Amino acid sequence: MVIDDCTGRLLIASPQLDEPTFRRTVILVLDHDEDGALGVVLNRASILPVGEAAVGWSDLACDPPVVFDGGPVEPEAVVALGRTGARVGAADGGMLDEHVRLVDLSADPVLEQLELETVRVFAGYAGWAPGQLEGELLQEAWIVVDAEPGDVFTAEPGGLWHEVLRRQPGQLRLLATYPEDPSLN
Repeated sequence: MVIDDCTGRLLIASPQLDEPTFRRTVILVLDHDEDGALGVVLNRASILPVGEAAVGWSDLACDPPVVFDGGPVEPEAVVALGRTGARVGAADGGMLDEHVRLVDLSADPVLEQLELETVRVFAGYAGWAPGQLEGELLQEAWIVVDAEPGDVFTAEPGGLWHEVLRRQPGQLRLLATYPEDPSLN
């Protein structure tokens, strides 16, 4: 199954994807087109406080208020997503769904508080060259599912892989029970 555009959707690492960088990850795809794809890992919290990577943004950071490992590409780059109470339109740019958008961390966080309810900060991102993600989808390395509003800002990122799979229909739901190490069964 090939999906034309995964933008705004989740990539769930299949249990067979045991490469350490992406093992049991949940990735929000920020952009997917003919030039490739990029996204951020939603379930890899670090211990670095948000205030150390994005000065002034601690008050808006959701729980846990740490920087997340967004992926292996450009680990020094900082990406932020914010949740708004008001609906944002396509003209606002950087929109992922009607309440989630990219945040410019060079903006004044005090002014941004007028619009944003919360932010999540990521160091680095996941990236795919043109056709690479499509190839990995054909190999069934990833499961593509719809994102829910709470996925990006979950207070329980360590359980997100299981949670997203548990809410899927049919056989996908059973994958949530897949053991960490099947050889121990």
